[in-house]
Amino acid sequence: MASASASRELRPDGKLRLPPGQHLTAGWPVLHYGSIPRIELASWRLHAWGLVEEERSFTWEEFNALGQTTEINDIHCVTTWSKYDNEWQGIPFRAFFDAIGVKPEAKYVMLHSFGGYTTNVPLEDLLRDDVLFAHSHNGQPLTPEHGWPLRLVIPHLYFWKSAKWIGGLQFLDRNRPGFWETYGYHIYGDPWREERYS
Repeated sequence: MASASASRELRPDGKLRLPPGQHLTAGWPVLHYGSIPRIELASWRLHAWGLVEEERSFTWEEFNALGQTTEINDIHCVTTWSKYDNEWQGIPFRAFFDAIGVKPEAKYVMLHSFGGYTTNVPLEDLLRDDVLFAHSHNGQPLTPEHGWPLRLVIPHLYFWKSAKWIGGLQFLDRNRPGFWETYGYHIYGDPWREERYS
Protein backbone atom coordinates (compact mmCIF):
# COMPACT_ATOMS: atom_id res chain seq x y z
CA MET A 1 0.00 0.00 0.00
CA ALA A 2 1.06 3.60 -0.54
CA SER A 3 2.37 5.54 2.42
CA ALA A 4 0.10 8.21 3.87
CA SER A 5 2.32 10.96 2.46
CA ALA A 6 2.31 9.40 -1.03
CA SER A 7 -1.47 9.08 -0.90
CA ARG A 8 -1.78 12.83 -0.18
CA GLU A 9 0.81 14.02 -2.70
CA LEU A 10 -0.61 16.39 -5.31
CA ARG A 11 0.04 16.83 -9.02
CA PRO A 12 0.83 20.30 -10.41
CA ASP A 13 -2.86 20.70 -11.34
CA GLY A 14 -3.81 20.24 -7.67
CA LYS A 15 -5.30 16.77 -8.05
CA LEU A 16 -4.08 13.79 -6.06
CA ARG A 17 -1.06 12.16 -7.68
CA LEU A 18 -2.10 8.63 -6.70
CA PRO A 19 -5.51 7.69 -8.11
CA PRO A 20 -8.05 6.06 -5.79
CA GLY A 21 -7.64 2.35 -5.22
CA GLN A 22 -3.99 2.37 -6.35
CA HIS A 23 -0.78 1.47 -4.48
CA LEU A 24 2.79 2.41 -5.36
CA THR A 25 5.33 -0.12 -6.58
CA ALA A 26 9.07 0.32 -6.95
CA GLY A 27 9.19 -2.47 -9.52
CA TRP A 28 7.46 -2.78 -12.86
CA PRO A 29 5.08 -5.75 -13.02
CA VAL A 30 4.83 -7.60 -16.33
CA LEU A 31 1.24 -8.10 -17.48
CA HIS A 32 -0.07 -8.84 -20.95
CA TYR A 33 -2.35 -11.14 -22.86
CA GLY A 34 -0.75 -13.92 -24.90
CA SER A 35 2.88 -14.57 -25.70
CA ILE A 36 5.61 -12.05 -26.46
CA PRO A 37 5.85 -11.58 -30.23
CA ARG A 38 9.15 -12.08 -32.03
CA ILE A 39 9.95 -8.90 -33.92
CA GLU A 40 12.88 -8.09 -36.21
CA LEU A 41 13.66 -4.41 -36.71
CA ALA A 42 14.63 -5.03 -40.33
CA SER A 43 11.08 -6.10 -41.16
CA TRP A 44 9.23 -4.03 -38.53
CA ARG A 45 6.61 -1.64 -39.89
CA LEU A 46 4.16 0.78 -38.31
CA HIS A 47 0.99 1.07 -40.38
CA ALA A 48 -1.64 3.83 -40.46
CA TRP A 49 -4.98 3.20 -42.19
CA GLY A 50 -8.68 3.90 -42.03
CA LEU A 51 -9.71 7.57 -42.12
CA VAL A 52 -6.41 8.86 -43.48
CA GLU A 53 -5.69 10.60 -46.77
CA GLU A 54 -3.40 7.74 -47.79
CA GLU A 55 -2.38 4.54 -46.02
CA ARG A 56 1.18 4.75 -44.76
CA SER A 57 3.80 2.29 -43.51
CA PHE A 58 6.97 3.38 -41.73
CA THR A 59 10.19 1.44 -41.38
CA TRP A 60 12.00 1.64 -38.04
CA GLU A 61 14.41 4.25 -39.43
CA GLU A 62 11.65 6.31 -41.04
CA PHE A 63 9.57 6.31 -37.90
CA ASN A 64 12.42 7.36 -35.62
CA ALA A 65 13.29 10.16 -38.05
CA LEU A 66 9.97 11.85 -37.22
CA GLY A 67 11.62 13.26 -34.09
CA GLN A 68 12.51 12.29 -30.55
CA THR A 69 11.31 13.45 -27.17
CA THR A 70 11.67 12.61 -23.47
CA GLU A 71 8.71 12.56 -21.07
CA ILE A 72 8.59 11.84 -17.33
CA ASN A 73 5.28 10.67 -15.93
CA ASP A 74 3.42 8.30 -13.62
CA ILE A 75 1.69 5.16 -14.85
CA HIS A 76 -1.34 3.40 -13.36
CA CYS A 77 -2.37 -0.20 -14.00
CA VAL A 78 -5.97 -1.38 -13.75
CA THR A 79 -4.70 -4.15 -11.44
CA THR A 80 -4.11 -1.36 -8.84
CA TRP A 81 -0.35 -0.70 -9.02
CA SER A 82 1.12 2.69 -9.88
CA LYS A 83 4.72 3.59 -10.68
CA TYR A 84 5.98 7.16 -10.33
CA ASP A 85 8.58 9.13 -12.30
CA ASN A 86 9.04 6.99 -15.39
CA GLU A 87 11.36 8.53 -17.97
CA TRP A 88 10.44 7.61 -21.53
CA GLN A 89 12.27 8.30 -24.76
CA GLY A 90 10.54 8.01 -28.10
CA ILE A 91 8.57 9.64 -30.86
CA PRO A 92 5.81 12.14 -30.00
CA PHE A 93 2.38 11.00 -31.13
CA ARG A 94 1.83 14.48 -32.55
CA ALA A 95 4.84 14.09 -34.87
CA PHE A 96 3.35 10.87 -36.25
CA PHE A 97 -0.10 12.47 -36.58
CA ASP A 98 1.31 15.44 -38.47
CA ALA A 99 3.07 13.10 -40.93
CA ILE A 100 0.06 11.05 -42.01
CA GLY A 101 -2.84 13.31 -43.05
CA VAL A 102 -5.80 12.23 -40.92
CA LYS A 103 -9.30 13.00 -42.22
CA PRO A 104 -11.45 15.42 -40.16
CA GLU A 105 -14.10 12.78 -39.46
CA ALA A 106 -11.59 10.59 -37.58
CA LYS A 107 -12.43 10.76 -33.86
CA TYR A 108 -11.14 7.44 -32.50
CA VAL A 109 -8.17 5.14 -33.02
CA MET A 110 -7.94 1.37 -32.71
CA LEU A 111 -4.41 0.45 -31.69
CA HIS A 112 -3.14 -2.83 -33.14
CA SER A 113 -0.22 -4.73 -31.64
CA PHE A 114 1.97 -7.44 -33.08
CA GLY A 115 0.39 -10.59 -31.70
CA GLY A 116 -3.19 -9.46 -32.28
CA TYR A 117 -3.95 -7.30 -29.21
CA THR A 118 -6.14 -4.23 -29.76
CA THR A 119 -7.36 -1.33 -27.66
CA ASN A 120 -9.39 1.79 -28.47
CA VAL A 121 -8.54 5.40 -27.59
CA PRO A 122 -10.20 8.71 -28.54
CA LEU A 123 -7.99 10.65 -30.94
CA GLU A 124 -8.11 13.76 -28.75
CA ASP A 125 -6.49 11.78 -25.93
CA LEU A 126 -3.64 10.67 -28.19
CA LEU A 127 -3.01 14.28 -29.21
CA ARG A 128 -2.09 15.34 -25.67
CA ASP A 129 1.44 16.69 -25.39
CA ASP A 130 2.74 13.88 -23.14
CA VAL A 131 1.65 10.93 -25.33
CA LEU A 132 4.48 9.19 -27.17
CA PHE A 133 5.61 6.00 -28.85
CA ALA A 134 8.33 4.88 -26.43
CA HIS A 135 11.35 2.78 -27.34
CA SER A 136 13.26 3.38 -24.08
CA HIS A 137 12.47 3.54 -20.36
CA ASN A 138 14.75 5.16 -17.77
CA GLY A 139 17.60 5.38 -20.27
CA GLN A 140 17.48 1.77 -21.46
CA PRO A 141 15.75 0.16 -24.46
CA LEU A 142 12.45 -1.45 -23.53
CA THR A 143 12.69 -5.15 -22.78
CA PRO A 144 10.55 -7.51 -24.88
CA GLU A 145 8.32 -8.10 -21.83
CA HIS A 146 7.53 -4.38 -21.67
CA GLY A 147 6.86 -3.87 -25.35
CA TRP A 148 10.15 -3.70 -27.28
CA PRO A 149 10.72 -2.30 -29.79
CA LEU A 150 7.88 0.21 -29.37
CA ARG A 151 4.89 0.81 -27.15
CA LEU A 152 2.50 3.69 -26.75
CA VAL A 153 2.50 5.60 -23.48
CA ILE A 154 -0.78 7.34 -22.60
CA PRO A 155 -0.13 8.28 -18.97
CA HIS A 156 -3.53 9.75 -18.09
CA LEU A 157 -5.36 6.46 -18.82
CA TYR A 158 -5.02 3.02 -17.24
CA PHE A 159 -1.96 1.35 -18.66
CA TRP A 160 -3.76 -1.35 -20.67
CA LYS A 161 -4.47 1.49 -23.12
CA SER A 162 -0.70 1.98 -23.63
CA ALA A 163 -0.41 -0.88 -26.10
CA LYS A 164 2.83 -2.86 -26.19
CA TRP A 165 4.45 -4.00 -29.46
CA ILE A 166 2.50 -1.40 -31.40
CA GLY A 167 2.27 -2.16 -35.11
CA GLY A 168 -0.68 -0.22 -36.46
CA LEU A 169 -3.22 2.51 -35.91
CA GLN A 170 -6.66 2.41 -37.51
CA PHE A 171 -8.44 5.77 -37.58
CA LEU A 172 -12.21 5.55 -37.08
CA ASP A 173 -15.26 7.82 -36.98
CA ARG A 174 -16.85 5.95 -34.06
CA ASN A 175 -15.70 4.22 -30.91
CA ARG A 176 -15.32 0.44 -30.99
CA PRO A 177 -14.16 -1.80 -28.14
CA GLY A 178 -10.74 -3.40 -28.32
CA PHE A 179 -9.69 -6.75 -26.85
CA TRP A 180 -10.10 -6.16 -23.10
CA GLU A 181 -13.03 -3.79 -23.62
CA THR A 182 -15.03 -6.62 -25.20
CA TYR A 183 -14.38 -8.64 -22.01
CA GLY A 184 -15.78 -6.03 -19.65
CA TYR A 185 -13.01 -3.47 -19.22
CA HIS A 186 -14.15 0.15 -19.32
CA ILE A 187 -14.40 1.71 -22.78
CA TYR A 188 -12.29 4.73 -21.65
CA GLY A 189 -10.27 3.91 -18.52
CA ASP A 190 -9.72 7.06 -16.43
CA PRO A 191 -7.76 6.11 -13.27
CA TRP A 192 -9.05 9.07 -11.25
CA ARG A 193 -12.62 7.98 -11.87
CA GLU A 194 -11.73 4.32 -11.28
CA GLU A 195 -13.05 3.39 -14.71
CA ARG A 196 -11.75 -0.15 -14.46
CA TYR A 197 -14.70 -2.16 -15.72
CA SER A 198 -17.98 -1.48 -17.50
